[in-house]
Order: sequence, then C-alpha cells, then structure tokens
Amino acid sequence: MILKLKPACKDYLWGGHRIADEYGVEYDGEILAEAWELSCHPDGLSIIANGKFAGKSLREFIEVNGHEVLGTHCRRFREFPILTKFIDAKDNLSIQVHPSNSFALKNEGQYGKTEMWYILDAEPGAFLYYGFKEEISREEFAERIKQNTLLEVLNAVPVKKGDTLFIESGTLHAIGKGILLAEIQQNSNVTYRIYDYGRVGADGKKRDLHIEKALAVTNRIPIVKSGTNYPHVADCDYFTVDKLNLDGNLTYRVQGTVKEDSFLSILILDGAGTIRNDGEKLEYKKGDSLFLPANSGDWQIEGKCDALLTTIREKASPIRVGVNLNTAETQIGIVDDQNNLIALKKNPTHPERKPEEICLEIAENILAMLAEEKIPLDQCVGVGIGSPGTIDRRKGKVIYSNNIKWQNVSIGKIIGEKIPCPVRIANNADCAALGEAVAGAGKNVGDVVLFTLGNGVGGGIILNGEVFEGGSIGGGEVGHQTIQIGGKQCSCGRKGCLEAYVSIPALLDSAEKVCGEKISLPEIFERNEKGDEKISEVVDQYAEILGQGITNIVNMFRPQMIILGGDLSPYVGKIIPSLKKILSENCFGGDSGVIPEIVTAELGNNAGIIGAANL
Repeated sequence: MILKLKPACKDYLWGGHRIADEYGVEYDGEILAEAWELSCHPDGLSIIANGKFAGKSLREFIEVNGHEVLGTHCRRFREFPILTKFIDAKDNLSIQVHPSNSFALKNEGQYGKTEMWYILDAEPGAFLYYGFKEEISREEFAERIKQNTLLEVLNAVPVKKGDTLFIESGTLHAIGKGILLAEIQQNSNVTYRIYDYGRVGADGKKRDLHIEKALAVTNRIPIVKSGTNYPHVADCDYFTVDKLNLDGNLTYRVQGTVKEDSFLSILILDGAGTIRNDGEKLEYKKGDSLFLPANSGDWQIEGKCDALLTTIREKASPIRVGVNLNTAETQIGIVDDQNNLIALKKNPTHPERKPEEICLEIAENILAMLAEEKIPLDQCVGVGIGSPGTIDRRKGKVIYSNNIKWQNVSIGKIIGEKIPCPVRIANNADCAALGEAVAGAGKNVGDVVLFTLGNGVGGGIILNGEVFEGGSIGGGEVGHQTIQIGGKQCSCGRKGCLEAYVSIPALLDSAEKVCGEKISLPEIFERNEKGDEKISEVVDQYAEILGQGITNIVNMFRPQMIILGGDLSPYVGKIIPSLKKILSENCFGGDSGVIPEIVTAELGNNAGIIGAANL
C-alpha cells in the first residue's frame, strides 16, 4: 500500500511562497511558511490523497488499521513518532530552543523536539544559527537576552544546497532568511522563543517570548558537529534518514523491502517517476510525500529524483519499568534489555486510599527512580503493571480486585498521562509466569504454566511466549478448577477448587487435624523427611491432589514446562518426583505422550516485576 499525503499549511509571518510555487503544494494564501508533509500532530494533520482512504487523515488511517502499521520499533511511542516539513524562510526565524522530553512533558504535556535539517536551497550569503561560539554562563545568557546582544555570541553557520544539520533538544538555533529546507523532527510543536527581532504578529502585538523556560533548557556549550550518523543523513532514537538519488541514467531504479519493524516515509525533494508496491503503481513528482505502512513488502522506485527516506530503528539501550502491585506493598523495578533488574524500589500500598492517588504515586515514583538512576525519560520504552484481580488488558483497566478493593480503575490511562510511553497491564500472576518464562526457569521454552502456591493458588499460562488470557478479560485461574465435586469450601465461593486443598492454609489445616496441634511449614516437610507416618500421609495426599490439578492443565494446554512458585515452592521441590509419577500415570497419552518438565521457580518476588516489564 502506498499513501500519497496532502500537507497541512502554515502561514507564519516570516514565510515566503516557494513551497507552493516550486513544490506543487496546493495553497491560495499569500504566505506559505511551512507545509507539514507527514503529520499526525493535532495542530496540523496530513490528509490522504489517494485510494480508499482518500480524504481521511493519516491519524484516522492509523486508528482504523491499528498501531501495527507503524511497525514494531514504534511500539515504544505512545503517539506517531515524527513530523516532516518543508520550510521556506523568506525572513529570519526567531532565535529559539526546543526542550527535552522530560521538561516538555512536565511543563507542556507533549514531547520535546530533536530535529534535522536538509538544505534544499540557499541564497548567496545565507546562514543559520547553531548554538554558541563559546561557552557562556547562564547569567551572561540572561543578560544578553535582556540587552538584545545575544546575536553577538551565536554561532552563524553558512549553508548551501545539500547541507544537513542535526539539532538535538536544548540546542539554540534559527533558520536564516533565504533558506529553503526539509525538516524531520519529533512529533512535537513545542518551541521556546528567545529573540524575535522586535517583530509583531497579525494582531499588531509582539510575539510572546519564553525566556525563563529557554534559560532552563538551553545547552550553553558549543555544539561539535560530527559525522557519527554515517552512513545515514541522520540517525537517532526518534528517526533514521537516508538520502536517495536517482540520476535517471546509471541509477534509474532502486528497490527495497518495508518489513514489520518500521513504516517508510519518502519525501520527494526533486524529480519525477513511479513507485510500485504490492501490485500498485503510483506516479510521484517534486514535493510529494509518500507513506508505506510497516510490512508493506517489496517496493520499487524509478525515474529521476532526490528523496529523503525516513524509518524508525530499534531503540538503543532501552530500559523498561515493571510494577508489581500487591495489597501490602508496591514494587517498582527498572529492567534492561537483557532482563536484568538494575534498580528496585518498594513502597507500602495502603489500599485504603483512593485508586487515583495510588496510581499517581506509582507514576511519580517511576519518574523519581529514573532521575535517581540518571536514566533519561526517553530511554524508557514501556511500563508494565501487574495487579491482582480481573484485568482488561486491552483497556488497561482493573475490572475488579477483591485484594485491593478496586473496581473499574483505568490504571493504564492514569499512569500513561504522566509517563510518555506505552503502559500495559496484566494480572500479577500472569506477570510472574511471564517473568519466569523470559528470564527464569522457563527462559528456554515457549509454553509454560506457573502455579503460585501461597495463601491461595494462582498462576499464569504462557503459550508461544505470550500471556494466554482467552478471548476477553482475565486469564488462566489455575487454582479455581474443580478437583472434588461438592468438596471443601473455596474462597471464591465455589466448593472443591484446587486452591481449597493445596494452598498454605489448606496444608496447615490438614497437618493440624492429623497431629492434633499446629505445626509450621518447615516442620511439616522436616517430619516428612524423617518418615513421620501421619505427616507423610498428609504430604502424599497433598502431592496427589496437586498432581491431579497439574494433570488437568497439562491435558488442556500441553505446556513444555510446569513451574512451581510462591511461598510453598522451596518445600514442594521435594515432592517433584511424586508429581512426575502422577503426571506420567494420568496425562493423556501416558508415556507415549510428552510429559512436561516440572521445576521450581527461580526469580522469587522479582518474577512479577520482570514479567510486567515484558508486557
């Protein structure tokens, strides 16, 4: 699929009319300063000009077809990642600076801005401002703004057609008059104006300056331009830009493949020709903006042209945050791309508070942890949350949790408003299973079932490396399978559930009944090791019932591994031989089938954090 886009047009007072005159942008106004060629920003949306989506915005196309059209490398972005423009500076632009993500999100409610410029044309003597000549203090910076002497210390860079500059957030900059360029930037419209040559807007008033914010975010050290982006025109965590040149003779045709990892944006700077994809053929010309969704497959472009090709690469050194929410405490961990837990913080949950208060505190603690570890906010590609209760993962909502007394709490939305990356949520038992599957006892297999044996019996089912949750909300409640019709009362309200027989309270109760006294867990298994007949009978019965419960799950899901976790896992490891025997005798197909391995969990309380981080 090839989408041709119509830009949103801006008539800022410093603009000219070359974008309309030379690049074919349809516009009937006197000033066309910017054409937003590829944009999902609410301040100016690109509109699709061809095919069945003609007349719809690119944003609407993504909403209809899902975030997958952007590619797997874009999963870390909550919004469309980039904005592409043509800019025509008939007059000087203001001296300005863009904030970082963390500052912009805190103060403006949107992302900061890193950008790159490709010079399309420049009049003789044209230049732009790019940082400072020499390092200056904050005090001198402020004084020069006040005294209108700032231009004296700025680094003026002469430019010509074909030059490129990379402008990181925090870099003071300005486009000079007589320059026409293409800009590719983060999807943001946050600009702090420092100096504006005393100009007035259409309302007759001087345009606003943002001095205090600019002082807070500007890098006052000279920028060292380097060639580290080779072989790309520009390359950063937000975009990768490559230059395409077809001379029409020796190089008349180029082909490539749009894979599932990223979309492809093609901005035609000059020339004309045709582009093909998936049986579709489309003509292009100078000024066109083309968009190929992720996984579009092979494409071929031919003719004579210059173009900028933009994709999104994988995040360098990403980290994720995992949250394990429980009644007593909330654990927050920072997890690296190798699933190592590099920082951990625990706080009392105090579930008697309002859910919104708890959610906001989690968000604030995440931001504080990142700051303490000196990890930039944009290094975090996702937040995962494990919560007790019935979960709607698609909506990021806790439907109901008896443990923390929550009902219809949109935890994903609340935290997502404070942290600018995808926020995912799942049942905490499912998170523990996923943690063991990706980094613990089950890291070398794809199909795993975890039984968490504690005050209750929970667990999670991992199939093909993904949390199994069925066709709607929730997931696998392995502890609430009926093991004895009309049996013991379970905490869920039913009778005969597995939990009523193999939880810690159930085991302690069985031991007390045969011994006539209360005994501890360690003592139960210690006496069993020593051959105490009464206790051995209790443990054997426990193993038989647990084995039957595991068998039921194995017959349904055929996992490669059963993992036993929870507070009982250090003890039940001793009955694994008995469990294996029960499975071999009762699993469908018997010895001719495949009996899964049974192991104890390896990650302990960290399993839920690591699993949540992998959502």
